[in-house]
Amino acid sequence: MTADGQQSSGSAAPRRGPASQQDIRRQNLALVMQTVAAAHPLSRADVAGRTGLTRTAVSSLVDELIGGGLLVEGELERSGRVGRPGRALGLNDAGPAGLGLEAGVTHLGACVLDLRGEVRVELHRPAPNAARPAAETLAELAELAAEAERQAVELGLRVVGSVLAVPGSVPRDTPGRRVEHAPNLGWHHLDLPALWPGPGPAPAVENEANLGALAELRQGVGAGTFVHLSAGEGIGGALVLDGELFRGVQGFAGELGHLTVRPDGRPCSCGARGCLEPYAGLAAVLRASGLLDELDSAGSELTDGQEIDAVAELARHAAAGHPGTRRALLHAGTALGTALAAAVHLIDPATVVLGGAYADLAPWLLPPMRAELATLIRVRPWPEDALRASPLARRGPVLGAALTTVRRLHTDPATLWLPEAP
Repeated sequence: MTADGQQSSGSAAPRRGPASQQDIRRQNLALVMQTVAAAHPLSRADVAGRTGLTRTAVSSLVDELIGGGLLVEGELERSGRVGRPGRALGLNDAGPAGLGLEAGVTHLGACVLDLRGEVRVELHRPAPNAARPAAETLAELAELAAEAERQAVELGLRVVGSVLAVPGSVPRDTPGRRVEHAPNLGWHHLDLPALWPGPGPAPAVENEANLGALAELRQGVGAGTFVHLSAGEGIGGALVLDGELFRGVQGFAGELGHLTVRPDGRPCSCGARGCLEPYAGLAAVLRASGLLDELDSAGSELTDGQEIDAVAELARHAAAGHPGTRRALLHAGTALGTALAAAVHLIDPATVVLGGAYADLAPWLLPPMRAELATLIRVRPWPEDALRASPLARRGPVLGAALTTVRRLHTDPATLWLPEAP
């Protein structure tokens, strides 16, 4: 199972032979759960009408979901309809919950979402993850996870799954377990369960850009088929096709940072030349802006526990009209537009969504990006508003990590008390 609770192909594999009674009940539990999640509050009669199940079957399924802590039944409705009033069914906001974790280059994060997708706990702390062994980073992350879970328990929540967002590649042959390469963290061929120090099981691991795209799909401005492009230390990309994350054959789809924008151009950390990342990655923009020396000088004067937010500094200088910063963002936006034009021609998305640090820098990136896209896309209509900034910004990956467990509980609630579906 991948981090978003799907088979590694991105959708459930077809089953062979007739469905068992347990399979049918499991499917019907999911049908009732998703019906309530999509339009709560609903009465049991409403659920029966929307699903086509009998009222007797719905009553039994609802009782099971209530017993599992997934649904709650509220006060009697006064709808004015003839007959006995129904009780309102809704998602339990004090029951099972999902824990999202994030290991960035300079920070750690954790958040807990309830079944409604509401953030109930959110923790962040600076951490020098690029400059220390993975074991140290994971030890501190396990402490942060334990603190988030402790706060969740105080709110009446019960964490039943956790997912870790990392700026690296996660292969499909070991879904949710291994990080193949996370160069900005210095992680290579990392077996997460072998290194996880927590008392509980290790979280599933997933690429941060993929999780940002999933969060965008559920809580942001992404819908249907779209490209999600984000920036941290490097550039992350994800492709969502007809509402499903596209992972590619080996799990590495969406590497937009390594699309060629300048043949025979600057060398890239991947070993190739002319990739997008050396022109539009955050490190490249900082270098081109002339702010690196200023930030390094400020960093040497900070006391322990403080952190310079390079993205916020770029935005502050750009807003103040700093010529070097404005020029660097202009060039980065043009390079981004060049790369995205290729992606648009290839998959024909409805939208392109800027997430991560790019969302914070959108006021200065969007104009040159839109100009470049308008110049290069001529074989299909491309409206200006098809390029959008994410409202989730840099919170996307950790929210997406927590949402994967919540979505799994919506789509297969019986995982709480039955073995995982084959």
